[in-house]
Amino acid sequence: MELRTLRYFMAVAEELHFGRAANRLHMSQPPLSRAIKQLEADVGALLFIRAPTGVTLTAVGTVLFEEARALLDHADRVRIRVSAAAGASTITVGILGDATDPGVFRLAAAFRRSHPGIDIRIRDADLTDPTCGLRAQLVDVALTRAPFDETALTVRALRTDPVGVVLRADDPLARQGRLRLAELSDRRWFQFPQGTDPVWQSYWNGGRPREGPVVRAVQECLQAVLWNGTIGLAPLGHDLPAEFALVPLTDMAPSRVVAVWNEGDTNPLIRSFVETATAAYGH
Repeated sequence: MELRTLRYFMAVAEELHFGRAANRLHMSQPPLSRAIKQLEADVGALLFIRAPTGVTLTAVGTVLFEEARALLDHADRVRIRVSAAAGASTITVGILGDATDPGVFRLAAAFRRSHPGIDIRIRDADLTDPTCGLRAQLVDVALTRAPFDETALTVRALRTDPVGVVLRADDPLARQGRLRLAELSDRRWFQFPQGTDPVWQSYWNGGRPREGPVVRAVQECLQAVLWNGTIGLAPLGHDLPAEFALVPLTDMAPSRVVAVWNEGDTNPLIRSFVETATAAYGH
């Protein structure tokens, strides 16, 4: 069995759908299906029960899933150790968002335990680049929030958070238990600098053009609220000073925490980081 074929099998087993697995692997579905059929021929048994809505693992497939995961993890550890011996023992992580997120703490602890010899470099990004420098090759992988232009990038969703509006505590709307976007139509909103990803800008402006001050960092957003009564959106669950209120929005799509890396990058440290992040944020 080739490692590549086992990775194909793992993608289908995790997604339980050939189409989604093919998208994840950045390949078309027919060659993926052929690879799985050849693997079943090599094993001598069916690995999946196929249905129009997806697939389920057979008993043999379940055994192979457990063994393949262990084998691929071991293969990645071998590649990482060899890379470290060759001097390629650094991973640069871009982070955009709340550095006090419990998911970040769990991820940092788990990744340090599993990669004690790796130099982990952190690039703290501002709000103007949701990819944290990926396109400029400044980082290997990013922890950030979607949506943004995903062209030539691979994205793994880690968690979704509901979104609210940040207001000054003495704002009349701060006393509301919930709000709708239409209730904020006459207010000034945060803006990002010209050239910022338009998908990203549109999401944080509630899906329509707004007027307001240009900001680059979270602290600038809070100061704009404090001094000028500007409003903006933020994920719920963040602890804000008493001078601020974060009111849930009932008609705003949740914000997705994601891991993202450049499409086609085969650095084994990235795959290990993403798998560790998936487990850490899944708690």
